Amino acid sequence: MRAPIGTFETAVPAPDCLDELTGPVADAVRAWSGGTPADQIIYVETDPQWADTAVFVEHYGRDLLEQSANCVVVAGRRGGETTLAACVVLSTTRVDVNGVVRRQLGARKASFASMDTATGETGMEYGGITPVGLPDGWPLLVDSAVVDLPYVLVGSGRRRGKLLVPGKAFAELPGVVVLEGLGVA
Repeated sequence: MRAPIGTFETAVPAPDCLDELTGPVADAVRAWSGGTPADQIIYVETDPQWADTAVFVEHYGRDLLEQSANCVVVAGRRGGETTLAACVVLSTTRVDVNGVVRRQLGARKASFASMDTATGETGMEYGGITPVGLPDGWPLLVDSAVVDLPYVLVGSGRRRGKLLVPGKAFAELPGVVVLEGLGVA
């Protein structure tokens, strides 16, 4: 199956452009062992000023909203312990942090991690965080609607670029738990 490329000027299989990715993302692509071949993960170059979802779809095409996902870092706390996790939901929804995430992490309280924590712990740029290349041992919570799409546009680790990933590949990532209702309207 060929990835839908849309209006992007540069679209290259991720293994062929590792220098365009942050270290953790390039390492994850290099070591990819999922059932989906790594060359089906496509890197598309984008302008960093259009990285945020709302302006991204206005610039590159509103039809991309339905196949775009956001990856956010959350912090679950219980008894002085903090667990960092990443959550991936369709861009048309928001992460149910105080319900699904809190329960899944067994936390008393859950919230979005600060920008400094998210970027410092992942080694990725804010606005470009991706589930590909997360730190070892992190829980990765993915909404089932993401896995059901043929291809999903998500961050690449940098604001300058996105990854176009087969939906089923999200279920192959380390530490993944696919959940119904993680993304809510």
